[in-house]
Amino acid sequence: MDNDGRTPGDGDAGAPKKKGSTRAKKTATPRRGSAAAAPPPVPTPPAAAGDVAPAGIETFIGEPAPVPGAEQSAAPTTAVPAGAPVGSVQNVRAPVPGADVPSRPPVARGGGPTPPAPPTASAAPAVVARGETRKVGLLVGREWSFPPEFIEAVNGRDEGVTAEFVKLGAEHMDDPRGYAVIIDRISHEVPFYRTWLKHAVLQGTTVVNNPFMWSADDKFFGASLITKLGLASPKTAVLPNKSYIPGIVPSESLRNLKYPLDWKALVEWVGLPCILKDAHGGGWKEVYVCRSLEELLHHYDNSGLLTMVVQEFIQWEQFVRCLCVGQDEILPMKYDPKERRYLVEHEHLAPALGERIERDARAIVRALGYDMNSIEFAVRGGVPYAIDFMNPAPDMDIYSLTPHYFEWAVEKMTDMAIRLAKSPRGQAGALGWSALFTANRATAGAGRAG
Repeated sequence: MDNDGRTPGDGDAGAPKKKGSTRAKKTATPRRGSAAAAPPPVPTPPAAAGDVAPAGIETFIGEPAPVPGAEQSAAPTTAVPAGAPVGSVQNVRAPVPGADVPSRPPVARGGGPTPPAPPTASAAPAVVARGETRKVGLLVGREWSFPPEFIEAVNGRDEGVTAEFVKLGAEHMDDPRGYAVIIDRISHEVPFYRTWLKHAVLQGTTVVNNPFMWSADDKFFGASLITKLGLASPKTAVLPNKSYIPGIVPSESLRNLKYPLDWKALVEWVGLPCILKDAHGGGWKEVYVCRSLEELLHHYDNSGLLTMVVQEFIQWEQFVRCLCVGQDEILPMKYDPKERRYLVEHEHLAPALGERIERDARAIVRALGYDMNSIEFAVRGGVPYAIDFMNPAPDMDIYSLTPHYFEWAVEKMTDMAIRLAKSPRGQAGALGWSALFTANRATAGAGRAG
């Protein structure tokens, strides 16, 4: 979402429009080549609802190979930065003016069914016994359209699974699991939540997305991973920080750094214009289109403590944003980055191109282990370049997605949450991308042996 050729601040993120009064009826999953259905009415935000078998820690720091049909998800942040585009990770909507802010009554701690023993690699997924209720917890920020619709959708199905807002206070290190599944859409902005979610994973809860992977992710790692996967992506380089915390003495503390950088060689490799952006950022914060070496140096010199990456600019002919739920459900949507809005037009991709985009997006989320994510592709010369893929809390606002795609998101997120609650997929074992490293070591070893 931050390599579409526009500098931050162009345009307006937009304000919430007038809300509707009823929940949209379920629509069929949109497919390429089909006509767009009439958009359902916009929902009115309802009042929020209330409301956690250890094993070795080394078994809980990753995501296992995906279970066929499993789904996953993510969410927006707490504040809208000036100039942030509709659909960005940081893009949220405050309640509609005049609407009552839902109150959240206090909830008693504890409770919940006794969790089953963590499954072994060879064990079949646990199955919920008849009559047993599993809980899905939702962690959110200021977004209002997705949370109530999701909770209502889960609770409206007769599946033995209920959903509610997670409630946290001073949590204890030995607190039991209270949720089978937690959907995390805000811990990237609230460190306390991220800290507690790691505990929840240890207790056997399936957290979407995995807090260990989310904490480790950054844009340079993502670019490296996609290169390993053999997918098309822009040339990307990571830069040493411009400034450092007090106590770092450049002449003594940074002896491992090359100085000065060969900026001319860097620009010759990545090309101009290029994109300079925060390796850990999102929502168009600290993103710059640099059309000359002087511009690149100017923005770098003002980057402060941030770790920046410089990236090839893709002069695109088509722009596609994929909403990924689970590691299988992929919805490629036509997106206009200049207007910063989605266009409900299912025939925007030729069949072969659409299939490749879906295949590439699926490979990326499976490698990252993300159960909800958004991925952007800039199509140049018929080739889809993955230009942004670290969005584990994708925008699911009804006004930015449009009611048509919003209904798809709610339905698929509900399917995923219920499936994971009824057939737990423990987050023990290696991350999906570790197999790449294992394969590389094996290949290198075989080459040396030969």
